[in-house]
Amino acid sequence: MGIENVKLESPGLEVLLTGNEAVARGALEAGVRYAASYPGSPSAEVLDTLAAVSAQFDLYAEWSVNEKVAAEGAAAASFAGIRSLAVMKPDGFNVAVDFFTSLSLSGVRGGMVLMVGDDPGAHSSIKEEDSRYLARLAHLPVFEPATVQEAKDMTFEAFDLSEQIGLPVVVRCVTRICHASAVVKLGRLCRPEARPGLKEKFFCTPQAHSLLEEKLRKLAAAGGGCSYTGPEGARTVIVTAGPAYAYCLEALEILKLDGLVGILKLGRTWPLPERDLLKYLGQAREVIFAEEIEPFIEENVTSFAAYHWPDLSQPRFFGKRSGHVAGPLGPGIGELTPDIMVNSLAGIMGLNYPGNLPGKEQPERAGPLPGRDRSFCAGCPHRASYWAIKSALALDGRDGFVLGDIGCYAIGRGRTGFYLLSSVHSMGSGVGLANGFGKLGRFSFSQPVVAVVGDSTFYHAVVPALINARANNSDFLCVILDNETTAMTGHQPHPGSGRDASGNPSPRVGMEDLIRGLGLPVLVCDPYDIPSTVGLITSLLSESGPRVLVLRRACALAAARGERRPRAFVDPELCLGDGCGCNRFCSRVFGCPANIWDREAGKARIDEAVCVGCGVCATLCPQGAIKLEEA
Repeated sequence: MGIENVKLESPGLEVLLTGNEAVARGALEAGVRYAASYPGSPSAEVLDTLAAVSAQFDLYAEWSVNEKVAAEGAAAASFAGIRSLAVMKPDGFNVAVDFFTSLSLSGVRGGMVLMVGDDPGAHSSIKEEDSRYLARLAHLPVFEPATVQEAKDMTFEAFDLSEQIGLPVVVRCVTRICHASAVVKLGRLCRPEARPGLKEKFFCTPQAHSLLEEKLRKLAAAGGGCSYTGPEGARTVIVTAGPAYAYCLEALEILKLDGLVGILKLGRTWPLPERDLLKYLGQAREVIFAEEIEPFIEENVTSFAAYHWPDLSQPRFFGKRSGHVAGPLGPGIGELTPDIMVNSLAGIMGLNYPGNLPGKEQPERAGPLPGRDRSFCAGCPHRASYWAIKSALALDGRDGFVLGDIGCYAIGRGRTGFYLLSSVHSMGSGVGLANGFGKLGRFSFSQPVVAVVGDSTFYHAVVPALINARANNSDFLCVILDNETTAMTGHQPHPGSGRDASGNPSPRVGMEDLIRGLGLPVLVCDPYDIPSTVGLITSLLSESGPRVLVLRRACALAAARGERRPRAFVDPELCLGDGCGCNRFCSRVFGCPANIWDREAGKARIDEAVCVGCGVCATLCPQGAIKLEEA
């Protein structure tokens, strides 16, 4: 229903949208014609939404091979005079930042917006990173929506600002905005008719640096992009941005301070609206900062204050840098919450706050909630692949290890991934690390090295590392876990999928052809065939030089949609229960969520609602107690 609401031609109508859909709607209202991204949560649905309506709005939507290429394509559209959007998460901004530090010097023509989805708390990331520091590094203005409505409105405004100052503009949303749903008032849709064409030249030169700084100085001096609530001339003022604004409102209401404390909400957090800071903070004696993730606003406001407030009248500052605004793990770690803001404000202002929300009874708990491991989906081919790699390394006996990176397969670092991975860093870094390990043989290093990557990651970041491996004859085995989609972020296509962002057929970039073109040997195997896979990996471990194995089997979730599969069941007569020599292998060791331990019966059983009938557990059961029934 959200996508249907996004394309409504009904200005003034109020509809339900997610934050990501609101960004897409704001781009459509601004007349975007080109949108590109690489899938990454929490921002993946922006491009998904635009791709779904691309035909209706004569919009080009692309899942690019990586974020740098996405940004470069969007910049080309801007150079040609049409409005463009690039979408990524901070990890992708890292990939593209080299280009953005150049692009800010050359400038742009048509409005160009970069939407970045930050992930405080690392809900769908391996780290929480604050992209505002990258935006400042690249000298790009930053908007921070505090609501889903603002996500739409600020995206629209960012396109206009981009054309006014000739720079890309960042719209920084966080997970609680991207994935929230709220009622949004629609604006008028725009369908521009201008024909694109390159009419000027765009060069990155050192001489442009002074012009770039002057653009930002003028923008900072102009003020705007913020709002103030609370009493005029308040002695205590909270400076905040993004969803932390809502937490501050709630905290002030709980503490009954809403009539005493002012809130300055910044909509544009870089460059700072200097005129507004002087206006609203000039009389304050206490300034409190509430933001996610790092003390970005705090550091920049206090730096600004050092130059603009006389020493005797400078207010006291409280925030993450001072240690006063902090959650259970300390300042600058994880998301803010209303509870954190209540406790922080109470501490700063010397209030005796009991710690329980007034008017709400706290439920009694028998004890802490049980922990739950992250797990591969039932039937996930990565579980079978990891079991085969683990078994082959054990058979090899030389203490080999496995290097990984970001994706579903990062679960390999935990119990349900058999603790197989020895490293998890950025996309493709496992193969880069393997390059280094693979050249240590001259120092008597003898452990076999395996690097695992996903199929989407292969196209995104692994090809240069494989070129390096070929050129330097580095000794390692690269295993590509090919589940034929970008599974972790919602099954978006990649260059090997044979379809584009809108679902239309597109030329397929063959993985094996590309690898062979680099001069590397490559073999393909089905990970569900455990015996063959173990044997093949064991054989490859004994070889030398760079070599590649593709373990190919479609993502179990995607495959289950299109075909009827058999189901596994446990033969209770054959199951040894507590006497199983593999310590309840199917439920505890193998870790498939469809394999359940029935305590009352003292036997294993299969949850039919979860099982997808992959049959791997039946292959591995040491007693042959797990069987497959016909589909």
